[in-house]
Amino acid sequence: MSKEISLATVKEHNKPNDLWLIIDNRVYDVTKFLLEHPGGEDSLLEVAGRDGTKEFNDVGHSSEAREILKKFYIGDLAAEDIAKKKGPISCRHIGMALVAAALGITLVYMIRRGVNQK
Repeated sequence: MSKEISLATVKEHNKPNDLWLIIDNRVYDVTKFLLEHPGGEDSLLEVAGRDGTKEFNDVGHSSEAREILKKFYIGDLAAEDIAKKKGPISCRHIGMALVAAALGITLVYMIRRGVNQK
C-alpha cells in the first residue's frame, strides 16, 4: 500500500528547492528534476504545491515523460482530498443542461407542429 499524502502537505512544498506536485491524484517530488525539465523551470514552478494534472495533460507529454515521472513518485493524494476535488456541479454544467433541455423541447415542438400541418 502506498503512502497517502494530504493536499495541505503538498501545498507546503512549493519552492524551487522543495517542489512537490500532483498528477492524476499521485504525488511527485520533482525537486531534483527542476533543472533538467525540458519545458524549463517555470512550467514546474507554476504547479508547485498543487494539482498539475490539467497542465501536464494539456502539454501532451510523451510516454517517455510519463516513465521519467514514475521515478519521482512519493505517494498518493489522501482519499479525503480526492473527494474534495470533485466538488459540486458547476454553473457551467447547469447552463449546458438547461440549453440542452430547451433545444430538446424546441425540437419536439417543431416536429409535432410539422406533423400536424400535413
